[in-house]
Amino acid sequence: MNQELVSVVMATYNSGRKLAKSIDSILQQTYRNLELVITDDCSTDAETLSVLKHYSEQDSRVDVRLLDTNRGPGYARDKSIERAKGRYIAFCDSDDLWFADKLERQIAFMQEHQCVLSYTSYILIDEDDRERGIVVAPPSLSLRQLMRDNQIGCLTAVYDAQLLGQKYYMPFIRKRQDWGLFLTILRDTGQKAYSLKQPLAYYRDTKGSVSSNKIGLIKYNIRIYEKVLGFSHLKAVLFFYFIFMPFHIRKIIKKKWDSILYMHKLGKYRQNSQQ
Repeated sequence: MNQELVSVVMATYNSGRKLAKSIDSILQQTYRNLELVITDDCSTDAETLSVLKHYSEQDSRVDVRLLDTNRGPGYARDKSIERAKGRYIAFCDSDDLWFADKLERQIAFMQEHQCVLSYTSYILIDEDDRERGIVVAPPSLSLRQLMRDNQIGCLTAVYDAQLLGQKYYMPFIRKRQDWGLFLTILRDTGQKAYSLKQPLAYYRDTKGSVSSNKIGLIKYNIRIYEKVLGFSHLKAVLFFYFIFMPFHIRKIIKKKWDSILYMHKLGKYRQNSQQ
C-alpha cells in the first residue's frame, strides 16, 4: 500500500484526562505517515493545555494551535483542516480512541475501492473505557440515505482530498457540522460513501455530552437542511419530522439490538476465556 500522508483533525476543549489516551491511539497507529492537527477551542483547564504542550514538544507530527475565543468544534476542526497537508483527512474527537490498525485498514480500503469518503463501525465505551455496545456501519450511503439521518461516526470518517480535487470544510453551524460536511461531499460528487463493517474505533458515550442532548439538536438538524441542502424552512421542518424522525427511531432501535447482541457475544467470549 502507498502510504500517503494522512492528516488527523482534532478539536479540543477542556478535554482533560481523556485527551492523552486519544492522542496516543493516533500516534501509535501502524500506519506511520500521519500528522495530528489539533486546534484548541480556547480551553480554560490547565490539564488540557499541559497535555497539548507535552505532545507538541515530544512528537514532530503533532501540530497544535490555540484559539483565543471559543467558537465551537466545527470552527476548530475547520482551522485544523486549513493547516492539513495530507491527501487524506481523518477525524477523531479528543475523548475517542482508535484501534491501532484503523488507518492501515481504512486507507488500504479507500485505495482499493477509489472511494472519496469512508467510515467504519465503532464500539461504544463509557467514562471508564468499559465496552457498552456497538454501532454497525451500513455498507454504503447515498446522499438520499444520508439525508435521512447521519449514519457516519465522525471519529471513523476519512475523505480523499486528492480524488475530490479540494479540501472540504464543515459548515459554520455550532452543532451537527460533521453531518453537513458529509452531505456536502456526497451532494457535490454524486458518489456514495463506503464502509468497513469491522469496528475500528471507540466512541465515548457519556451523559451530558453534546451528542447525547437529542432534543437540543432538533434546531441544528433543521438548520443543516436549510444551510447545506438549500431547503426552505417549511420543507426542512417537514423533512425532519416525517423523514428524519421515523428513520432515526429505527436507527436507535437497531443500535440497541446490535449492542445487546454484541455484549452477549462479548460476555460469552470472556466466560470461555476464563475457563
